[in-house]
Amino acid sequence: MLTFTEQARDTVLSFIQEGEGDLQALRITLRNGSPLAPAFELSLVGVEEAGPEDLTLDAEGFKVIVEKESVDRLEGATVDFVERLNESGFEIRPAEGKSLHKVEAPSGELADKVQAVLEQQVNPAIAAHGGRIDLVEVKGTELYMEMSGGCQGCAMSRLTLQQGVEKMIRQSVPEVTEIHDVTDHTAGDNPYFTG
Repeated sequence: MLTFTEQARDTVLSFIQEGEGDLQALRITLRNGSPLAPAFELSLVGVEEAGPEDLTLDAEGFKVIVEKESVDRLEGATVDFVERLNESGFEIRPAEGKSLHKVEAPSGELADKVQAVLEQQVNPAIAAHGGRIDLVEVKGTELYMEMSGGCQGCAMSRLTLQQGVEKMIRQSVPEVTEIHDVTDHTAGDNPYFTG
């Protein structure tokens, strides 16, 4: 189900060796995050802490405990330990052609109103640039949006969202309190404008 890179496996094993001996398993839990930007928490726990519905895997030297809700999302994923300028930590990459996020359109009165604005006003306006904006989650009165096509990775995407899209949505749906961009702009490879 899960693959660990050599760096990730060595790092987990070194953390286990530094511990008191009680923590022999790595628990992977989905924390709050948006559907397009799931945040997974990795923590060392005792093997006995696995719940009846958790999936327990052997990762060659330690056990991995995955909560039931995350099993499908993590199928075929790779756990790596990355070190970059000013940061280091575990990173979970989905299997090729798969995503770690759920793909379910939000529903409800607020979501329906926002979807109507996106389909009738926003997306026709940015379609000429090869872009599209989708509503991916609603939490209370907060919206989570994803840009794709020419908008993904575009240097002007933040301005487009803040000055154009937010204004259109707030005029038509004033109960919206906050709009979050959860686009992975580093993956964009076809921006209409680069600057």
